[in-house]
Parts: sequence; structure tokens; C-alpha cells
Amino acid sequence: MKELLFTIVSGLVDDKEAIQITQDEPDEEGTVVFHLNVADDDMGRVIGKQGRIAKAIRAIMRSSASRYGLENVAVEIG
Repeated sequence: MKELLFTIVSGLVDDKEAIQITQDEPDEEGTVVFHLNVADDDMGRVIGKQGRIAKAIRAIMRSSASRYGLENVAVEIG
């Protein structure tokens, strides 16, 4: 899942070396949280106007969660 998130985000940003993704262990509800950090200059590209790109990234990650055997996935951008 981290590779999928990295692939999506790397196509959006200019500074690919600044991409940092950390993954939390599943909580009691089975939710896995991915924390995404990018360069300050690229933050707007990842979030998009009115958060549309961020919503799309989260939707892709949620829909692919079952393929990776996960119940719930959340992506925090910050």
C-alpha cells in the first residue's frame, strides 16, 4: 500500500525525494493510517482545489485496501 501511495503522489509533486510515508499499525477497529508528508511547495498539488485531489487519493487507497487484505485505510496529509 505504501508503494501505491508513493506512486500516486510522486506523479503530482516536483520534489520526489521529500516524500515521506509512514504507516501505523492497525488499531482495534482494523484501520491502518498512512501519514504522508511532502515538501511545502508541493502541498497544494497534493491537496488540490477544495481538497479534491486529497479526496481522490483517499478513495483510491480505500478501494484498494481489500486487495491488500486490509479492512479500513486512512490517509493523513500534513
